[in-house]
Amino acid sequence: MAEQDYYKILGVSKSASEDEIKSAYRKLAKQYHPDLYSGKPAAEKSAAEAKFKEISRAYDCLGDSQKRAQYDQFGSEDGPLGGGAGGAGGGFWRSGGGGMGGFEDIFSNIFSSAFSGGGRRAQNNVIDGDDITVTLTLAFKEAAFGCTKEVPINRVESCSECGGTGAKSTNSVKQCPKCRGTGVMTQTLNTPFGQMATTKTCDQCGGRGKIITDPCKVCNGSGRIKKVRTLNVSVPAGIDNNQVMTYYNQGNSGFNGGRNGSVLIVINVRPHKLFVRKGSDLYIDVPITMTQAALGCKILIPTLESPVSYAISEGAQNGQQFRIKGYGIKNFKRETRGDLYVKLTVEIPKNLSSKERDMLRGLENTLGANQYPAQKEFLENIKEI
Repeated sequence: MAEQDYYKILGVSKSASEDEIKSAYRKLAKQYHPDLYSGKPAAEKSAAEAKFKEISRAYDCLGDSQKRAQYDQFGSEDGPLGGGAGGAGGGFWRSGGGGMGGFEDIFSNIFSSAFSGGGRRAQNNVIDGDDITVTLTLAFKEAAFGCTKEVPINRVESCSECGGTGAKSTNSVKQCPKCRGTGVMTQTLNTPFGQMATTKTCDQCGGRGKIITDPCKVCNGSGRIKKVRTLNVSVPAGIDNNQVMTYYNQGNSGFNGGRNGSVLIVINVRPHKLFVRKGSDLYIDVPITMTQAALGCKILIPTLESPVSYAISEGAQNGQQFRIKGYGIKNFKRETRGDLYVKLTVEIPKNLSSKERDMLRGLENTLGANQYPAQKEFLENIKEI
């Protein structure tokens, strides 16, 4: 079978550093760790296990400088002889590890990588816990002025009853009798090149080297339990839609001493009935009557706090805009506030009576072209067509 592309499996380039490879592996291992799929459907659980073995094998090669050099040069982690020797029959299983030394030892890693799927190394790696993403919906004014919220978090924690061991007591944890605590099983195969030792994860203890004879009653031996916790979230003034607040170490617990994940609070701000926000500025459309626009007036402009009186000059036009400084949203990162932009919408009266229509026609007959400058300019431009 052709060698898999380990770089592609981990999602890194061939020039990736050791730290980049390790980071990529840890991220994928957290995503596909079998413990996270214990309650999932069989098909999903099986797919995750296969993926976990695949990324573990890739890291087993690329995480080892010698294996990586062989892989880069020969396309196999086992050098120019990789993929040879097949799998001669007549093997037998024995517990424990132990290399055979000499020439046969060169081939031991071929079958170790092929069958172990990362073996004990993958089971016992320190893996950070997964992050938890929660959407927090705020009213428009809550986002503008800030607030405090209690956010329920469903997270996986280390069982406090057993300390995460999964055992009822320390006496309930025994060395695995099948692998004698090594977490792996070694098979000796007879091949044309001589005897070769291959290893695979112990199927009795799952590579942990220990078995639990009396599991913890609280977590049923898993060492982890699901809890609903309340996170007190202090929302700063001026936060905007889709911004993320991060609470470190509040997410799911890690594996084998790994750090807890984070809680990511994604902000969702409900729209306002009057205001539209653009950055730190607010925009509002304010309707006025045809008479107010013609004669000028004073109107109250709503703001997020108290209304502001504003004088509209006579002859105001539909769509005319003006700014009221300092009545916008507090800047999220600075102690400043945006502005409020007001656009006038001149409302034309509807459902006029006969008397009202006659009055408007009488007024219209008294007005000249100079009182409608936009229409006058439009008509003059038509003549040039």
